[in-house]
Amino acid sequence: MGLGIGLPQVYGLLNPKEFAAWVRKFPRSLPVGVALMLLGTAWFAWYFSQEQVSDFSNAKPYLLAGFVAIGIGSCIYVQDFLAVRGLAVVFLLLAKLMVDTARWADTDWRLVVVTWAYVLVVGGIWFTIWPWHLRDLLNWATANEKRVRIGSAIRLAFGLFVAVLGFTVY
Repeated sequence: MGLGIGLPQVYGLLNPKEFAAWVRKFPRSLPVGVALMLLGTAWFAWYFSQEQVSDFSNAKPYLLAGFVAIGIGSCIYVQDFLAVRGLAVVFLLLAKLMVDTARWADTDWRLVVVTWAYVLVVGGIWFTIWPWHLRDLLNWATANEKRVRIGSAIRLAFGLFVAVLGFTVY
């Protein structure tokens, strides 16, 4: 996960103008939005299918169909800021995976990953409700090359830190 967040930042350091242009297009990118929303829908459907709570076992197939219909329907009928909404869903699911995985690590360093997961949860909730805030944040962060380079350097450093933790502690 550290390399996943860190490696794209190298491009931001080397080509800040092109990186900024792509980042500014992200919130309204329909192809990326559809891909993220379908990924989130499939991932959530898989988690939901694994759930063993008996309180809703009779309704589970109908709920699952409804959730999948909402995910696909969002791609068709809620296309404004779809990439941000899809990213928010993926943030929430990724946070669940991170917390579930960190639970079994017998080290205090797991709190780095858990804290990161909770930041993703807050971001996922925030950007689901107010997707234009991500657009505004990205526009601010890419307003000039200096901001792009500083942001990329910070994210690269954090990604490398998490990668080092993954290779040495986990």
